Amino acid sequence: MSVTRIFKIDPALPRALAPKFAPTICRRHKSGPYGYTQAKALVYSKYGSPNDVLKLHTHSISPSLPPQSLLLRALATPINPADINQIQGVYPSKPPFTSLLGTSLPSAVGGNEGCFEILSLGSSLQTSSKQNLKKGDWVIMKNTGFGTWRTHALAEEKDVLKIEDKEGLNPIQVGTVSVNPCTAYRMLKDFETLNPEKNDWFIQNGSNSGVGRAAIQLGAKWGIKSINIIRDRPTPSETEAMKNELLELGATKVITEKQLTERGFSDQIKEWTQGGREKIKIGLNCVGGKSTVALTKCLSSGGHLVTYGAMSKQPLELPTGLLIFKDLKFSGFWVSRWSDGHPEEKKRMVEEILELTRGGEFRDVPVERVGWEWGTEERELVGAVEGTLEGFRQGKGVFVFGET
Repeated sequence: MSVTRIFKIDPALPRALAPKFAPTICRRHKSGPYGYTQAKALVYSKYGSPNDVLKLHTHSISPSLPPQSLLLRALATPINPADINQIQGVYPSKPPFTSLLGTSLPSAVGGNEGCFEILSLGSSLQTSSKQNLKKGDWVIMKNTGFGTWRTHALAEEKDVLKIEDKEGLNPIQVGTVSVNPCTAYRMLKDFETLNPEKNDWFIQNGSNSGVGRAAIQLGAKWGIKSINIIRDRPTPSETEAMKNELLELGATKVITEKQLTERGFSDQIKEWTQGGREKIKIGLNCVGGKSTVALTKCLSSGGHLVTYGAMSKQPLELPTGLLIFKDLKFSGFWVSRWSDGHPEEKKRMVEEILELTRGGEFRDVPVERVGWEWGTEERELVGAVEGTLEGFRQGKGVFVFGET
């Protein structure tokens, strides 16, 4: 005969035990069983809309690092338009799909830019590192396609560039330096010689973008005048506020697309450039379409239009006369290709821009922080990526990592 025993639990017991055991139950441990690092990554196994293809994948990283490897922890990783284009499958550079993270299908990790902290080094790097890497150093990616939207990553020394001096900087400043500011820097330096003593100018569209703001500040630092084109905002007061914001950054002139295309605007250009004696040598284009044709007409004879984007998704159809009679030049610039071919120059340029940032001579781009904690849900992270495709935004989306 079986006997059923009934135990009566004191209602106060769970409350009494809570202080002792609740932290053990609720706290997320960064190391799993046997010292494995628990990590998460936003991955995709096919191309398409971020909402449709991005997934949050959890995996483990062994504590036994290969001798040449680094264990990295993400601090801040931005969401750039090119990242979205990669996920959609329309960007020229595509990271390979692999099964290295243990995904059910071969996958790639989103993101190309970011600031990471070194948590540990493999045995070989502990004794022999070309960059003198050590635990606690901050690094950025040397090349594109690494996949930065993840809490932790394994990398090799060849994959990273060490930030030599992180004092006076924050992870967002470091994590957003290698794409937009570097694009502006190279376009102003590499295509034409801009001489401040001759009062040379450049003109650009997309002036409120990360590249546009960087170009304004670098141009002002180097003594180069600028004409900066923005889209009209929903209200005149918002448009005026944006103009003032860019003027405070160092813009010489700020106009709207509507003003650019108005009849008689060429007379305004002549007035600003002392009857054309001061030359508008470079145009920076990230828009395309009819407004870029109007921008191109503002260039001086022998001027140079440098295209680095096509946000309007409209073709650039140029009047033949601009080539024949004004002898204009047209080039494209892709910072990813430049960076892959010039790693040492990239490091020098990054350090120069960060030194300006540290000294208060280069302001951060406005950002929308997206907190990424261990418990942050997939829909929040994917929603932040999808939101990059929206119209007017308060700033660039940046994943900022907390307790991961």
